[in-house]
Parts: sequence; structure tokens; C-alpha cells
Amino acid sequence: MPSLWLVGAALVPVGLTVLPLIYVVIRTSQAGVAGILSELLRERTFTLLVNTVVLAVSVTMAAGVIGTAVAWCVERSDLPGRRWWRVMAALPLAVPAFVSSYAWSSIDVMFQSMAGAILILTLSSYPLIYLPVAAALRSVDSSFEDVSRSLGHGAWPTFARALMPQILPALGSGALLVLGHMLAEFGALSMLRVQTFTTAIFESYELQFDSSSAALQSVVLMALCLPAAYGEIRLRAGKRVARVGRGSARTAIPVALGRVTPFALAGFGFLAVIALGVPFATLAYWLAQGHSIGGGYADLWPAIQGSVALSMSGAVLTSLLAVPLVLLAVRYRGRLSLLADRLPYIIHGLPGVVIALAFVFMSIHLVPRLYQSSLLLLCAYAVLFLPLAQSSLRASMELVSPQMEPIARSLGRRPLQAFLSVTLPNIAPGIGAALALMMLEIVRELTATLMLAPTGVITLATEVWSHTSDAEYAAAAPFAALLVIMSIAPVYLFTQRLLRYGEVR
Repeated sequence: MPSLWLVGAALVPVGLTVLPLIYVVIRTSQAGVAGILSELLRERTFTLLVNTVVLAVSVTMAAGVIGTAVAWCVERSDLPGRRWWRVMAALPLAVPAFVSSYAWSSIDVMFQSMAGAILILTLSSYPLIYLPVAAALRSVDSSFEDVSRSLGHGAWPTFARALMPQILPALGSGALLVLGHMLAEFGALSMLRVQTFTTAIFESYELQFDSSSAALQSVVLMALCLPAAYGEIRLRAGKRVARVGRGSARTAIPVALGRVTPFALAGFGFLAVIALGVPFATLAYWLAQGHSIGGGYADLWPAIQGSVALSMSGAVLTSLLAVPLVLLAVRYRGRLSLLADRLPYIIHGLPGVVIALAFVFMSIHLVPRLYQSSLLLLCAYAVLFLPLAQSSLRASMELVSPQMEPIARSLGRRPLQAFLSVTLPNIAPGIGAALALMMLEIVRELTATLMLAPTGVITLATEVWSHTSDAEYAAAAPFAALLVIMSIAPVYLFTQRLLRYGEVR
């Protein structure tokens, strides 16, 4: 049985993650049947539904094709410069989607459309599929491919029949991740003038002060997001594909591209130009032109201070809340541990705008003093990013023997003292990794920060959105450039770690 301190500590993040669900239930019941039907049957609701589904499905499919093709080329073919392309293909992750949207929309208004949004978000999202598929290609057994080729099958039949079934879990996991991100995307779509449920919910609350419509639109968006979140949980809990033989995997023989090599290199070059070259070149141009406006430079230091303070505080709080959840899930079995482990992943599938609305509603009605406070924003960060902290901590927690704490208690230590003196020092590396990952994610977070940040508090992300919304592209450039610079090193290190060890979660 888990100790009382562990149960109490785990109930805190569980309570926070339940708030969005409670909010949606309360607001839906307040609207009544007539109000619900009136909102759902509006033509605008149907338009938002079509836009949201078209965008999410199109980006997921396009990112799946590009990510899988890139992964196969760098891991299974004799493409020249594969080691260099392996890193370059992942670097678009260093450019937040709303920064890419800012860069493209500042070039021409024609990119402020559904087609432009699909293009830009595909370029930003395909690494989320490329990385797990590439890692899977490194770890799967090549014996199936050898057998297929020995039977006279070419490269394509071998890929479809022998390789695809082995990498399908990684591809599915990445696709569900992209799908969830697209359903929750706000910043990029706001800059590209594309209306989906996330942008409509934000406008209903912030611009029209219509919390009822925002709540009912949140219900529809939750209905779209929950299947993707559930599918991700099922894949996360699934088993790996079995490997033939024992020991390490055999090195696969690269497939010769032959005459296709120049076209493959041209494709990789074109992808690098539009995914990285355009955003970087546009940022450089607007930085050079910054003296023509320069309005944003006065707020640069306050934005840096706000980003660092919120990201550090949010990372610490999220990691602290994740520790009891992971400890409970790893050490004990039961309904509470299952709920504590799975619930944050389900809520993670919800957009930041829904989480923010829930915290606004609950704070106003239950604890008015918390409204417009930093603590409320930090709690929203914790709900949004708890699963990422759980993933970072789980590996370290599973390496700690469950017998260490009972031994400490047999020597007179209380349960909490045993954890602090024995388990905590051993999971410190996992906590450090969680802190680094949380800081990277929080510094780029936009939606919850816009809705919950105290008056006068600004961040790099909110300043990019604010200046871009007013078409002040030169003023937004320094904030966007700093966000990219802060993201490059963590993304590079994460890519190297993932591909080196073939970690597929």
C-alpha cells in the first residue's frame, strides 16, 4: 500500500488535471439543451469543424509521408551525407510553429490561408514523425528485409511488406502526436488568419467576452482531441515488435539509390530551404530592417525576464508534481495509480485555450485572489506539460530498486524521509532532464500565457504574437530570433540522444 504522504502528494496534480473536465461539464450543463443545440447547429460551428478536421488530417498525412520518407532515406539508403541530413531533418523543431508562421506570413499575404497553414505546419511538424520512425528503423531487425530481397522483391515491396509492419507503432505514435498538436494549435493559425476551434474559442473569450460560446466550442474540440489522446496512450502502452535472434540488431545493408540519388538530394535540399532557409532568412531580413520600427526592442529585456522567470518556475512546479505521480505508477498497482498515470496524458490532448478557460472559470468562482496571478499560470503550465515530465522521470525511477526505501524504513526512517534520503538522489538525473525539457516547452508556450499572465508580464512568445498581429514584423524579429536560438541546442541534443539509442516511446 502507498504511504499517506505519497497519496496526498499525487492527489494534488490529479485534482489540477481534473479541473478542465469539471469546467466543461459545468458550463455545458449551464447552457441547457436549447443552448447547446443552438450553438452546435450554427453554420459557424460547422465551418470551424470542417476547418479543424481538414487542417489536422491534411497536416498529419503530409507530415507522415515526409517524415517516413526522410527517415528511410537517412537510415536505409546510401544517400550521400546521411549523417549531416540526419541532424538537418530534425532542426525544424527548433523553430516554433508560430515563428515559422510569422516568417512566411511576412513574405506575402497569400500564405495567410488554409493551404499556407497546411504547408507551414507540415514543415514544422514532420520531425515529430521523422524522429520516432528513424529511431525505429535503427532498432528493428533487418532479417525480414533480407528474406524479402532474397525472394526477389524490390525496394518498395520490401518496405511495404517487411519494414512497414515493424515501424508502424512508431509511425502511429508520431502521427497521433502531430494530430493532437494540430487540433490544439493556436498561435500559428492566428497569425495565418485561419479559423479553427482554438482561434474561435480565444476570440469568444478575449474579444467578445462570450464565455458560454467558448465553453460549448471547447466541448466540441475536446470530443475531437480525446480520441487522439486515447490512441496515443494505447500505443504508448503497446509492446515492441519482436526481434529475430539475440543480442544487438544487425546493421542493415543500405539500399542503393542509383539514378534516383540526384532527385533525392534535390528533395532534401528543397526541404531544408523551405523548412529552415525561409524562416532563418526572413528573420535575418527583419532583424536588419529593425531600425525602421524598433518598437519591440524596448521590451526585449522585460520579455526575456518574463520568459526565464515563468519557464523556470513552471518547470520546477511541473517536475515536483510529476514525481509522486511517477513514483505511484512505478511502485504500486491499483486504480489510483492507473488514474494518476493516465489522466495527465488524456488532458494533454486538450488545447491550452481550454485549460486556460478552465482555470479562469475556477479561480473567479472559487478563489478570486488567484485570478491574474502567476501561480494560476504556473498551475496551467503544470497541467499542460505533466506528461512530458512523467516521461523524463519514469526511466530514472524504474532504475531505482523498490527495496531501497523499505530498507531505509527498517532503519528508523519515516516514509517521506526514506524517499528524500534514498530515492530522490537516485532520480536526480531524471529530474534534471525534466527541468530542461519543461523550460524549453514553457518558454515557447503561447495560448495559456496570453490568457492567464498577470497584467504587465510579457514573454518572448507573447511579444512575437502581439507584434505580428499588428503587422509589426521588424519589431517581432528579435523576440522570434531569441526563441529560435534558445531552442537549437536542446533540440540538437535531444535528436542525438533519440537516434543514438533508438528510443521509441
